[in-house]
This record gives sequence, structure tokens and C-alpha cells, in this order.
Amino acid sequence: MDRKVAGIILAGGKSSRMGGGDKALHLLAGRPILTHVADRLGRQVDVLAINANGDPARFTEFGLAVVADPQPDLGPLGGVLAGLLWARSHACPCALTVACDTPFFPEDLVKRLRDAADQPDRIVQSSSGGRTHPTFALWPVSLAEDLDEFLRQAGAASMRAYAGARHRPAVVDFAVAGGVDPFFNINTRDDLIAAERIASEIEG
Repeated sequence: MDRKVAGIILAGGKSSRMGGGDKALHLLAGRPILTHVADRLGRQVDVLAINANGDPARFTEFGLAVVADPQPDLGPLGGVLAGLLWARSHACPCALTVACDTPFFPEDLVKRLRDAADQPDRIVQSSSGGRTHPTFALWPVSLAEDLDEFLRQAGAASMRAYAGARHRPAVVDFAVAGGVDPFFNINTRDDLIAAERIASEIEG
């Protein structure tokens, strides 16, 4: 079975709690948050792209493909669909999505989610600390048409509404080590300060 995986960084959020703009371009340990995410995911996948809408030129420095949602106002699932279509164009049977504001996700994320895909069309999600993180998931490209149909009927909907109600995803649990959740995400400036502390401890 082909095991190629396309990585998709979901960067389509409005970042209202950070004052607007692109949250992923804020600096963490002297580098854009997006650089941390891209470096960590890039080591785990075969090809890598950013999902974002608007002018793609703002991401030029990262040297990655930028794929926009196929339709406006679809929410995070629009980014998943864009990622599935891009993965298909690169002959990858599945896409692994991550959030652009979560720089410490596990180094073995892709391996463990891929190993848990016991069926070709199985969605596999991550969890930690008793919470599921549907953004950090492995999505079979074979579901692209199904997801497209769902979005045309439902409009913008949550990942839980699609994956949980329409499919039965597998879930892989990751440990919270040293009090730090590997899926800690940066939503506010206080979160960014906390992330600086975590980054210094990891690098130290």
C-alpha cells in the first residue's frame, strides 16, 4: 500500500484574540510560529503545503505551496478539502492536517496516526489529556468527494460534525509530558509568552 503522506498546515483562521492578521507570522523564539510548525511537520511527511486564503505572497519566505479553500466561508473543513485535493494532485493517498498555532505537536505524529489507520478510508484523530484534537488528523484522499458533498449541503461545519457524525474516526492518544500538552496552541499574547517558556525549556 502506498504510504505517502501530504502535510497540510491550516492557517486560515482570523486570529481575533491576537489582534487580527496572521497568527502564524508572530515570532516565537525569534522565528515565525509557522516556521516551527513547518519544520516539525516537514520532517514527517513527503510533501508539505499551507492552507490559507487571501494573498499567498505573504507566505513566500517559507517556500511552500499555498492552497486556498475551494469555496469561501467553509471554516476549517474547507481547508481540509483543499488539502485533500492538493494531496491527490501529488499522488498521496492521505493528508495530515495540523494547526498553524501549535508548534510543539509530537515528532511521531504522522507515524502513529498512519499506523492506526486500519482501513484505507479511516480518519484518524489525535487526543491528549482526555481531549480530542480533530485538527490534528489523518484524512484519506478518497473522502474528498464525500466531504465536498457534505459542505455543499451543510455549509461551514465543524470537523467534529463531519468526522464524528458521518464517519467513525480512530483516535490515537498522546501523553502530556512534564505538564506540557503537545497540542498546546497559541491563541492569545499570554499563550505566546507561555510558548516562549516552553520553547526555551525544549531547546535547553
